[in-house]
Amino acid sequence: MWIPSLLQSLTDGADKVLVSGATVGEIIENLEARFPGVKDRLVQGGEIRPHIAVAIDGDVSPEGLEQDVQESSEIHFIPALSGGIDDVPTHAPPQLLPH
Repeated sequence: MWIPSLLQSLTDGADKVLVSGATVGEIIENLEARFPGVKDRLVQGGEIRPHIAVAIDGDVSPEGLEQDVQESSEIHFIPALSGGIDDVPTHAPPQLLPH
């Protein structure tokens, strides 16, 4: 599985680790056992945090923790991107400010 840069401080800098599990939830539990603190960053209230997407073998999964995974699956936890013209700070150059 691929570790996003925001979690690499918990995995001793590793950007890819091998983790067993039959579901995304089991993968996260096994990650937590090896790298304490990972679960808190990925799960909230028994569900994947709203700002995190889970991609399994290149497809974003809508099933969250219950999504089945294969032993050979590549899993990515992807932080959601935000932005747009409404998010431009007021100290931005004038050409970037909303009109």
